[in-house]
Amino acid sequence: MKRVSQTIMQKMHSVESKTVSTSLSKVECYVCGKGLEDGHSITAKTLPNGIVLFCDVHYSLQ
Repeated sequence: MKRVSQTIMQKMHSVESKTVSTSLSKVECYVCGKGLEDGHSITAKTLPNGIVLFCDVHYSLQ
């Protein structure tokens, strides 16, 4: 299996008067379910019903 290097970068600012929360979810293609760990790149596309993620194979078909 091919190893994929993954990096997440986030710039944080100190906010004294507000609560800051973050969330994380697995990034995978809406069509086939494959993601970064499978060696694919993922691209977000805004559709009328919301933002959808596609792998490099299925994004080119849209």
